[in-house]
Amino acid sequence: MSKLFRYKGKSAEGRSVEGSIEGLSADGVASELLAQGITPIGIRETAPDSDLQIRFQRWWYQRQIGLTDLVMFSRQMCSLTRAGIPIIRTLESIASTARNVEFKRVLNEIAERLQAGHNLAASMQQYPAVFSSLYVAIIHIGESVGRLDEAFLQLSKYLELEEETRKRIKSASRYPVFVLISVVVAVAIINIWVIPPFSAMFESFGSGLPWATKLLLKTSKFSVAYWHWFVLAIAAAVYGFHRFTLTDRGGLWFDRMKLRAPVTGSIQERALLARFARTFSVTLDSGLPATQALAVVSRAVDNRYVGDKIMGILDSVERGDTLTNAARDSGLFPPLVLQMLAIGEDTGAVAEMLIQVAEFYEGEVDYDLKKVSESIEPILIVFVGGVVLVLALAVYLPMWEMAGAAKGG
Repeated sequence: MSKLFRYKGKSAEGRSVEGSIEGLSADGVASELLAQGITPIGIRETAPDSDLQIRFQRWWYQRQIGLTDLVMFSRQMCSLTRAGIPIIRTLESIASTARNVEFKRVLNEIAERLQAGHNLAASMQQYPAVFSSLYVAIIHIGESVGRLDEAFLQLSKYLELEEETRKRIKSASRYPVFVLISVVVAVAIINIWVIPPFSAMFESFGSGLPWATKLLLKTSKFSVAYWHWFVLAIAAAVYGFHRFTLTDRGGLWFDRMKLRAPVTGSIQERALLARFARTFSVTLDSGLPATQALAVVSRAVDNRYVGDKIMGILDSVERGDTLTNAARDSGLFPPLVLQMLAIGEDTGAVAEMLIQVAEFYEGEVDYDLKKVSESIEPILIVFVGGVVLVLALAVYLPMWEMAGAAKGG
């Protein structure tokens, strides 16, 4: 687990610099500082915040930093740097208008790092929860070639498309998730609070109760007697599964299973292929070498199984294989992507071909999401109708029989 260290040192120009950096050990931090051209004088580990409320607030505000914040930040940085305003003034100006408290703090600390002699990419790299490796890599290229405004413009366009894709996926999944949660809550309320008052009356019928009523009475008794154990078991199962997915083996298995899920698996796979193609195109177009671009893309796809496959492609390319052959051997890509990669390699236009691949798969994902939303609605209606029918039969059949017996008497 990485730790936070405070350091003091001398820059290559002989200026005194100090700041904070994350690392596994003091030796590792010293090596990283030397790689950045800073000669360390003193390095000490800092204690984590003792105030639990401050730590919670930082965590809460940090999780609120979304793609929208990064898109707006990238566009503002592009406009202000293109206008010739110094980077430090630009960061301080954007920080002063930032609504997110944590994002404001991050931008101010980056400005302080720049004043201490660090470059922008190295400063952003200290905040991996805010700026991804893809973001840092493209900013590093932009700084190196003196095209920082174009790097921010490129990132803003990429992040806008990424945000639109995520919104489409959330929009398609919102309705079924809401319906399922509502049904589960309704059934729980009926079992725990509605049925028990009627149980004595229903049980007076003895063995003559309908099957639906017997089932409802048994589930109600179980829910009332063991609901706390049931909730505890669910919480333990969710926590255990979450911890399992944090491990390398568990995360790899879970990410692989997501791609094999019925209905949604193929959509997720094509969405990942679109992200791979667009991210790879953006990194290549920014001037990053193919091997470094693949390393960045393997982390940007946000799927460990696919990321491992991409790292396998990287190993093959480093051994001298062509990109198309390495992608074919991975078994990850369909013939269409392989054909486009081959054409791109032959013509020297891999980035342009990848953009076309990304647009194709993004269109397919958009169409499939709409189709899933339309096809899942009748399934949900049938499911909800079935639950309501069973509940209605369980409650009203004994009452109808009681009313019939009273009339017959």
